[in-house]
Amino acid sequence: MFKDIPEFANAYLLWLLLLIPLMAAWYWYRHKKRYADLQLSSTSVFEQSPRSIRQYLIHALFVLRLLAIALLIIALARPYTTSKRQDVSIEGIDIVMTLDVSGSMLAMDLKPDRLEAAKNVALEFIQNRPNDRIGLVVFSGESFTQVPLTTDHRVLSTMFEQVESGMIEDGTAIGEGLATAVNRLKDSKAISKVVILLTDGISNMGSVDPMSAAEIAKMFGVRVYTIGVGSHGTAPYPQQDVFGRRQIVQMEVEIDEKLLKDVAEMTDGKYFRATSNQKLKAIYQEIDQLEKSKIDVTQFEKRHEEFLPLVLIAIGLIVIEVMLRNTYLKTLP
Repeated sequence: MFKDIPEFANAYLLWLLLLIPLMAAWYWYRHKKRYADLQLSSTSVFEQSPRSIRQYLIHALFVLRLLAIALLIIALARPYTTSKRQDVSIEGIDIVMTLDVSGSMLAMDLKPDRLEAAKNVALEFIQNRPNDRIGLVVFSGESFTQVPLTTDHRVLSTMFEQVESGMIEDGTAIGEGLATAVNRLKDSKAISKVVILLTDGISNMGSVDPMSAAEIAKMFGVRVYTIGVGSHGTAPYPQQDVFGRRQIVQMEVEIDEKLLKDVAEMTDGKYFRATSNQKLKAIYQEIDQLEKSKIDVTQFEKRHEEFLPLVLIAIGLIVIEVMLRNTYLKTLP
């Protein structure tokens, strides 16, 4: 709960505060022009006389009156503050990012290569979803869970950065990658369960058929977004010759787009084709918009009138002025 800065119900009355400097100027002018009723030929006899405290305090009466008037004007403007309280409930989304780490992901049609481009964009996606549990599954010739569902995105990002091609047997087992991801989500109680599956090839390994894995995903209410990454035609690919030297060759780009579209459609997801870094980034941004966390915000407000303390202080100042004027600072008529 917090309070806003004060506001005024009758703010136009604050213009009356301009009277304060006018009254002060009038007071100064009146005392400057005042002449004593008793005329003396010389005041040298009084030069050595010490000044009393009363002489210094005599103007305090007018200062007290000015302060009281200023406080009463502010009170008439009716200052108030508003207390606010917000009750926020967040229902996050469980997401498993399923990443192909096969050798073909080293192709350089995306910069610096497909795998690094996919990692960089995915890390940015993770940072933009602080309320969601996110996990990571990697697959090639087989699949395994690199990071289970977690809200510790710092650990997730660290493990993501450690992903590299060649960490498991080469190949493209799309069905196994999807099945492993669905297995991580099947017991989730989240309002939305999502798999983002990124690959650049054709399913050629694994004991689980991709469409069978898609049927399982549908059964557990998991939506699958598939991304085919790679340019059209051929792509530059780093390769070692017989002497161990690195050389760049052109490799055919083969993506089973029909399969990826069918998987996405069966699970009420969507298929995307990423032919460049910019396109891949735009795809993740679109998925980010499609899968927004549900946030319920209930706001309560209560107004508090703040004029009473000002009135009490002003009355106190007036009382002090009257008491001093009729006692210690009393002057003869």
